[in-house]
Amino acid sequence: MHRIIKIIVPLILLTMTAGCGVKITYKFTGASIPVEAKTISVTTFQNRASLVVPGLTQTITDALIDMCRAQTNLDMVSSGGDLSFEGEITDYKTQPLTVSGNEQAAMNRFSISVRVRYLNGFNDDLSFDQTFTRYQDYSSTFDLSDVEAGLTEEIVKMLIDDIFNRAFVNW
Repeated sequence: MHRIIKIIVPLILLTMTAGCGVKITYKFTGASIPVEAKTISVTTFQNRASLVVPGLTQTITDALIDMCRAQTNLDMVSSGGDLSFEGEITDYKTQPLTVSGNEQAAMNRFSISVRVRYLNGFNDDLSFDQTFTRYQDYSSTFDLSDVEAGLTEEIVKMLIDDIFNRAFVNW
């Protein structure tokens, strides 16, 4: 009997809301996306930072595309999607964070900033133009070139999570 109630109650609630003309946004793995949205586009992020690192534009663009494909069921189009992302890398730098007794940096901070313009074609209130910055600290006993690839990978993951969450989880 308890099992039947578990099945019937949700069906009744679904039928009631479907008949009321309520506009429901579907959620797929935590993402909140308008039901009307069928396509998404991600334009290649350009590198406008003072230090241009080869491949970073493609790494960030591909990571956002991969996240959208994995977390939504929207069709990816090259441009003009119902929901769209474009942007640029605005900063890529390392700087001393703490100084030791001999006036040398003990820790350094490596950071990447990305400006993102997100357009929600169905609700302009959810569109945004925002800069996201993430960083990782590393010991000054390492040259940046020794840790750069690993730190970049970690920072890009955090940036993409922030961008996706801002667009679809509305934090």
